[in-house]
Amino acid sequence: MPVPTTWNVHHHPCGHDVTHDLSDRPADKRASFARWLAGRACTDCWKAARDSDGAGAGKEDWLAARRAEEQTAAEEWTAQFDMPQMEGPERALDWGKRSRHQLVTAAYTALVAEGTWDEGDWARFEEKIRAVTQAGWWIDQRDAEGTDLPELLDAATDNDCGTQNPYR
Repeated sequence: MPVPTTWNVHHHPCGHDVTHDLSDRPADKRASFARWLAGRACTDCWKAARDSDGAGAGKEDWLAARRAEEQTAAEEWTAQFDMPQMEGPERALDWGKRSRHQLVTAAYTALVAEGTWDEGDWARFEEKIRAVTQAGWWIDQRDAEGTDLPELLDAATDNDCGTQNPYR
């Protein structure tokens, strides 16, 4: 029997039941995505909350506030775990930090918190994470799954890992 493409999801925060078309997701990812959706408000309630949070502000203001929150979290995480500074064009540095933070925390959750890795495995893996300092590489990987990070870092080249040249 094929895996369903439409899922009835009860959104716990708002209490609404919504049927979602998940046919654009791989069959093995649909159930977990439906569970993830259940932990969030439905689209209508999310939009209403977004609009009310900005006290009439537009989408751009809401997005700017969200990016500022993400940037603060990424900066705190970078300092807490002593991650190296990003390299690349000035306009890409903040985006690269946010992308790295989001992907690495997703990887930790998938591999250690919910997976089979222990802290020792993660500590060894963290050295590979630290080696890639090019903001563009992290931006390019922003849509990857956390479980894909080990393979992605194995495929990273010397060009992705930054440079020792201070004149670059």
